Amino acid sequence: MRLLPYSPSPRPPHSRANPRPTKPRPPCALPFLDALRAAAAGTAISLSLLTGDAAGAAELLCRDVGAGGETKEEVRTEVVTNEQLVEEAWEVVNEGFLPDAGSRPWSPEMWMKKKQDILQSSIRSRSRAHDIIQRMLANLGDPYTRFLPPSEFSKMSKYDMTGIGLNLREIPDDNGSSKLMVLGLILDGPAHSAGVRQGDELLSVNGIDVMGKSAFDVSSMLQGPKDTFVTIKVKHGNCGPVESMKVQRQLVARTPVFYRLEKRENEESAVGYIHIKEFNAVAKKDLVSALKRLQNSGASYFVLDLRDNLGGLVQAGIEIAKLFLNKGDTVIYTAGRDRQVQNTIVAEREPLVTTPLMVLVNNRTASASEIVASALHDNCKAVLIGEKTFGKGLIQSVFELHDGSGIVVTVGKYVTPNHKDINGNGIEPDYRRLPGATHIHPIFFCCTHLHNAVEKLTEFPFAIDFNEATEYLSRCRSKELS
Repeated sequence: MRLLPYSPSPRPPHSRANPRPTKPRPPCALPFLDALRAAAAGTAISLSLLTGDAAGAAELLCRDVGAGGETKEEVRTEVVTNEQLVEEAWEVVNEGFLPDAGSRPWSPEMWMKKKQDILQSSIRSRSRAHDIIQRMLANLGDPYTRFLPPSEFSKMSKYDMTGIGLNLREIPDDNGSSKLMVLGLILDGPAHSAGVRQGDELLSVNGIDVMGKSAFDVSSMLQGPKDTFVTIKVKHGNCGPVESMKVQRQLVARTPVFYRLEKRENEESAVGYIHIKEFNAVAKKDLVSALKRLQNSGASYFVLDLRDNLGGLVQAGIEIAKLFLNKGDTVIYTAGRDRQVQNTIVAEREPLVTTPLMVLVNNRTASASEIVASALHDNCKAVLIGEKTFGKGLIQSVFELHDGSGIVVTVGKYVTPNHKDINGNGIEPDYRRLPGATHIHPIFFCCTHLHNAVEKLTEFPFAIDFNEATEYLSRCRSKELS
């Protein structure tokens, strides 16, 4: 079983339609609990990829390089029965499922009884096993916990945020630090074709040592224009040499950041308007560029538009929130059944921007967007304007089963810095939309014009200006200090 961290965007509001013997594992694989803990606590908050094994597929143990440079791979074949497959899925839920996520009562005792009932009789076909898993998960009453047949899991496993077809994961090493391991490849993708293999350690990108950097940041370093080259240095497996190779970029994430500078009528100050459509691998990098350019052009205030942003990479949202927070400020809490899942994510450095900020939200602002909005709001960095947000604050992880299928399981939830549960509740704005309002402060004209350019035709009928927003944030900080 392998773990594929995942944080899916919710559907828009209008479109809701006893343990088996431990299996030997390759040296770079994480034990289940360790993988689950790592998922909820660190890089697993972001979407990543893993290549899937079909039933009876070979697992790589170690890659040895002979004197002539040839590669010898020792492999082991592993086949699971239908009963073992069902039990494997059952075990994932038993160890990590968040009971709060389901609409039906759940307890370890009830779940054990469920397994005993299911395994009373033999399961004669793989399709029957899949059907049992599907119904078993549906019984939890959680719309996000579900079964993925091999074909669907295969599509998901090919998600690529590096542009060269590999997945990176931070793995603890023996020195108390961490190293970046390749824990997934798109077969025949750029990295795979260049000679990168699962289990390799990434050492540098374009000559820059990646030691101490996060998987998310290094994935962004690997990004670049299509058909350009990036030079990477890898160590092959636990027992191979170090090799430097040039890899041609094949895929590139499109920028989700749109921005514009507008002058305020009858005033010398200017406003930087930024619209983030989604959070992907290049969102942070492009937002930093936009902020710097707007600041250098004279922006005194910023409007961050997160309306209709359903999320994307949660880690990207977290990194973007940190751009506006003071060192030590809480971005978000993660909570789950296992104590190791419970984590506090904080900003590690001083903010890039300290000027007053307005964040626009609506009922389609969800998931990673809600993390950003709540982090900035609860730390008195931004005023929220618009509508109550969607309310999607659950953490899902995707687990690969041994026949190439997988299951998505809710393993935790996000709690705001002010200790409010996002899921099902959403975030209330400080100032709501005022239907029929006739007063529009001049600053909003710029945003209406820009929305026309990006096919967002909604105007901003808010009777609020930046002076009022600044006073609101000042009162917030005073209350926080008292």
